[in-house]
Amino acid sequence: MSANAQAKGPNPAFYALLVALIVMSAGPIVLMLATSLKLNVEIMSDTSSLIFMPTMQNYETALCDMLWYEPEHVRYCDPTFGRALVNSLIVATVSTILTLVIGCMAAYSLVRFRFMGRDVVSLTTLMTRMVPPAVLLVPVFGIWTFQYGIDGTRMGIILIYVAMNLPFVIWILQSFIVQVPIQLEEAARMDGAGPFQTFFLVVLPLIKPGLAAAAIFTFRVAWNEFLLGNALADRNSRTVPVTIVNSLTEYDIDWGVIMATGMLLAVPPIIFTFVASRQIITGMTAGAVKG
Repeated sequence: MSANAQAKGPNPAFYALLVALIVMSAGPIVLMLATSLKLNVEIMSDTSSLIFMPTMQNYETALCDMLWYEPEHVRYCDPTFGRALVNSLIVATVSTILTLVIGCMAAYSLVRFRFMGRDVVSLTTLMTRMVPPAVLLVPVFGIWTFQYGIDGTRMGIILIYVAMNLPFVIWILQSFIVQVPIQLEEAARMDGAGPFQTFFLVVLPLIKPGLAAAAIFTFRVAWNEFLLGNALADRNSRTVPVTIVNSLTEYDIDWGVIMATGMLLAVPPIIFTFVASRQIITGMTAGAVKG
């Protein structure tokens, strides 16, 4: 009976469930892409369908201040999205770099150095990541506004994202540093390498997969975060998610431009994830040998 069941292959219900999951995950993306390629007249029409003449006008409207030409249909070029895109790139990139630099050093010290309360510090670091950002909104806003006065600046948002992502980065990098043989570091010291040379030339190359995974997580969180960015950013430092939500008004909603900005919002994380994931694959296959 079991042999016959294996010969028949998987149950058709499995494929039906798989197709349903694909449609549920890819359907909104396809709908957003199709809407971004339509004119507002077609979007609001009762006879709107998937068969239409695509246009790039919505993307030209969103990126009008960053294009090398002036779109004919744009009467007034609003630089809001272009400014927000630059802000998001700066905030996400700088916060990712700072988080990785501080996180890998902190993780290395927690793994290799012996000091009182090391386990407590490691556990406390991870527990702070479990606190929802909404809980931190009021105290962070008060501290940033009344004590340091850096609210509404990109640097203030970057520091918040570094503090928010640092516990998880430390935790995930600890698991990679533990797997690095201590004998390699001892051999490097015997050859005359100093502490920093040992860390940067021996440890870091061996934990590239962990750095790539932490970078993907940190970049995506900093790129998509809305709650803290909406509370701390001003008109000149708003990121793309905040700009998209603020563009929704009661009387005038340009769905075509909103969907176009949504598609553009998804491009940088996809590119960054693709580049960083190659480091994960390279690190996983670096020690493989042909048998």
